Order: sequence, then structure tokens, then C-alpha cells
Amino acid sequence: MLDLFRLWVSFEVFFCAQEVNPGGLSLCSFSCFVLFGDGVVGDLGWSGTGFEMGFFSTILGFWGFGVGTSIGLVIGYYMFIYFQPTDVKDPVVRPLVEQDTKTLLRLLPEIPPWVKNPDHDRLDWLNKFIEIMWPYLDKAICKTARSIAKPIIAEKIPQYKIESVEFEALTLGSLPPTFSGMKVYTTDDKELIMEPSVKWAGNPNITIAVKAFGLRATVQVVDLQVFASPRITLKPLVPTFPCFSKIYVSLMEKPHVDFGLKLLGADAMSIPGLYRFVQELIKEQVANMYLWPKALEVPILDPSKAMKKPVGLLHMKVVRAMKLKKKDLLGASDPYVKLKLTEDKLPSKKTTVKHRNLNPEWNEEFNMAVKDPESQALEIIVYDWEQVGKHDKMGMNVIPLKELTPDEPKIITLELLKTMDPNDVQNEKSRGQLVVEVLFKPFKDEQIPDEMEDQNDVQKAPEGTPSGGGLLAIIVHEAQDVEGKHHTNPYVRLLFRGEERRTKHVKKNRDPRWDEEFQFMLEEPPTKDRLHVEVLSASSRMGLLHPKETLGYVDINLADVVNNKRINEKYHLIDSKNGRIQIELQWRTSS
Repeated sequence: MLDLFRLWVSFEVFFCAQEVNPGGLSLCSFSCFVLFGDGVVGDLGWSGTGFEMGFFSTILGFWGFGVGTSIGLVIGYYMFIYFQPTDVKDPVVRPLVEQDTKTLLRLLPEIPPWVKNPDHDRLDWLNKFIEIMWPYLDKAICKTARSIAKPIIAEKIPQYKIESVEFEALTLGSLPPTFSGMKVYTTDDKELIMEPSVKWAGNPNITIAVKAFGLRATVQVVDLQVFASPRITLKPLVPTFPCFSKIYVSLMEKPHVDFGLKLLGADAMSIPGLYRFVQELIKEQVANMYLWPKALEVPILDPSKAMKKPVGLLHMKVVRAMKLKKKDLLGASDPYVKLKLTEDKLPSKKTTVKHRNLNPEWNEEFNMAVKDPESQALEIIVYDWEQVGKHDKMGMNVIPLKELTPDEPKIITLELLKTMDPNDVQNEKSRGQLVVEVLFKPFKDEQIPDEMEDQNDVQKAPEGTPSGGGLLAIIVHEAQDVEGKHHTNPYVRLLFRGEERRTKHVKKNRDPRWDEEFQFMLEEPPTKDRLHVEVLSASSRMGLLHPKETLGYVDINLADVVNNKRINEKYHLIDSKNGRIQIELQWRTSS
């Protein structure tokens, strides 16, 4: 018990000293001996010297870290500036004009089409026009969209038990679309083909409200982006405003469509996986409907009325002429008559020439198709034939078709006039008379010709054509202004995939016409092939000097005919001053 008491007293003195001086542990030395019986069990001691050593080591540690870090930064900066690796070379700087196409497209992905392709035109004027007109176009387009959508929605909603679908807001925003370039195809057909590149990053507000089963939900489309390359074809071209009867719209590649969709005010596109699914779905659906050669057809005019199909037939008989004036030096004339309907591009009808006769009789009959008897007229001109030089006009007159009674023949004696100007004093002078017989016979309903076939339709390939391939038809129509140095007896030489075809020779003709067709059966589309067309002239005599010479040539890329199915264009001949050649290409498939 005594030992335990001594231990308790020792600890009590220690804690009392701590209460009087909390730092006493660090200022004094204290020992406690725990005695159990006569033996020393343990010795507990504290000393102020250990604390002082720890304090100074801490200060030296902080000082060493600061000095070492500073010296390391200085040495690292010096080595970075003055010691460079020897295996690093300076970059090669090359002008843009020396870069290849792939490199330029990688460096400048947003190059406009008119820079990359020389056959594309700039459309700055059109973009400026649309920018100024956009506020008015926005209202007009939205109004038209509402009027078109309203009956369609009214027809469809009963099938789905929907009470109503209506536009709460419909505006295309303040940002108009831009056209970065456009390619225009020139053909000899009655059509106009354009391929614009359209980009629209707009801020539209399209809100649709749907009511069903007593509930109402809104769907809002915002932040719409559309990048597309459509092909717009206006055909056929007609002489009635707006000068084309239909618009065909196709997509040359899948469009890029991006937009935001809010459902009940929440961003529906933030749902995982929905954004990509909707984008791919739109691309596939649009491609299935409008990707070339499929097209959206928009009728503008009735083709039968626009083209003014024939409604009747005009029978004409040139009977005789009387008291014609002398035109030749020998006191006579060699008259003949030309007949033509106004507003008609068909060639004129001509009678035979009556040599040295001032009172000729012809009794020759002609027929002409009438398209609009209310506006058309029969134009009659009498000429004096000349063996050399221009033929002299002896007189003229017209017969308006609206003055003719249908199905009643009429014999008319016309006074020949100088001009059709009623105020021309030269018409007072007598120039002779012409007797004609005319009869207008309107078609009956069953006699009206069927609607004209589209000349651009391409016939299908014959049976046995490879499923993945087709038939390439090359039709050589004509050439113009081709002339050789020593002779001009032109023919055409075609070279395709090592095969050579030739047209017939046309002797001594600067404007030859062949209208010959050549066909090549192919296992696959010729998207990467070129057709070499060369116009040559062969000597008509068996001469050793200059037996053959080239009048011009052209290389045609066949990728366009695969995409378009048919191309009919005139090409300027290389190595020819003014020569041109008309080639029609058709890609016929079994589908």
C-alpha cells in the first residue's frame, strides 16, 4: 500500500505542476519511479533538449525546400532554353498553292464549292437578295405551310383519335439560309438543271400543340441546322409564264439535319440515345424518299396547256398568184411561196419555184398543226428565187385563224404588201395578188393527241444486263464549225476502255450530222471512266500527203451520266477554234 501511495503522490505532483504552469513539462525535469515492493519497475522521464532539436530541424527543412525548389526552377529553365534535342527538325513551310487536294480539304474543311470546283458559281448576289427579303419570305413561307398543313392534319387526326393539332407558333427566325455555290447543267433538252449547296443554321420557333383524351401537350422545334445539296430540275420549259411546268427536287447525298426538340418544355434530345436515333431516322427516311434518282415532283402548270398541244389541223392550198412585179434584169421573176404559222418553231412550208412567171399557178397543198387558233395566224410570203445571193421578198400578208369558220373551206384573195405595218406608205403600191384556199378542222375529243411523253425518260436496259451494271448508250448527233487545214470530211472516233467505235464519213461539211448510236454493256457503272471523243477528217482522194488530220477532241467524265441517267450536251472541241460536238449519253439499267 505504501508503494502504491508513493506512485499516486508522484503523479499528483506532476499534474499539479501542469495546472500551475502548462509549459512546465518543457521547462523542468521530472521523474517518477513506480515501485512494487523493493524493485524498480520503470522510469518515466522528460527532457527539454529533445524539443529544441526538433524545432531547429523543422526550420532547416522548410528553408532547404524553398532553396532547393528555387535552384531547381532556375536550372530547369536554363536547360530548356539552351539545351534542345537534336532529333527535332524545323517544320516545312509550303505555300497553299503547292498543297494537294486532300491536304487543302483537311486544312480548310469549309472551302466553298466555287473554290474547289471551277464549274460552280458564286451566289453572293442571291444571298444578299435573300437576306433583304427574308422577313417577308418568312411570313409568306409560314403562311403557305399553314395552309398546306391544315387540310392534311384535318384528314389524318381522326385515325389516331386526336382532338386537334395546331401551330401555336410558326416562324423561321431571323437567320436566312445561305447558298455557298451552285452548278448549272446546260443541255439541249427543254429543261434547266441546278445543283445549289444550301446551308441553314437558323433560329426558328415551331411550336405544335396536340390535344387528345382531354390532355394537352406541346412540341417545340428550335435551333434547326440543315446542310443539303439538292438538285432542282425545271422541266419542261414552256412559253407560258413562269416558263416551266414542273419542279423536280432530288438530294445528291444524305442531308445533315440537327435540331432541338422540347416536349412539355423539357429538352427531349437530352434523353440518352434519342438524339442519334432521331438524326439517323430522319436521314434514312428523307434519303428513301428523295435521294437521287428519286425526286419530289411539284406541278406548276398543266403540261398539256403549257405546251399547247395541237387542237386542230389547218389545210392550205396555194392556188395561184397574179400580176407579180418584175425582179430580174431580164424582165421576169422566179416566184415561190413560204407558209408559216406564228408562235410555231417548225420550219416553214415552201412551194416549188416557177421560173420566169409573173402569173404562176401552183395548186399545192399543205397541212399544219394548230395549237391556239385565237392567237395564231398564217403568215404568207412570196419570194423571188435567185441562184446566187439572197432571195428577194416580193410581198406578204397574214390570215388570222380566228377569222376562219371551223370545218368550212374558204378561198381568199390576198393583196401582197411590203410590210404588215398599216401605216407604211409603201403598202399603197400594188405588188400583185395571191389566191389561197384554207380550211381549219378542229380535233374531236378522241382525236386530241395524248399527253406528250417526257423526252428525258431513259428506256430500260435489255434482258440479260448484269444486275449491278447496265448499258451505256452513246449517241453522236452533230458537230458545228469544224474545219481542217487541208480537207473537211469529218467523222467521229470514240475510245472507251480500249474499245474503238467510228461514225460514217461526211464529205465536205463543216456542220456534219450523224445521229449514230453506240452501245457498251458494262458489269458496273462507269463512275471513274472517261470517254474520249475525237473528230477527224480523212482525205477523199488516195493521196499520200495529209491523208488524215484531227479537227478537235474532248474527254467526257462519265460519272455525271451515271448520276443523271441521261446527258445531252454540246462540248467545245479542244484544239479547234470554234468547233463543238453534240453528244448524248444514256445509262440504262434493268431496274
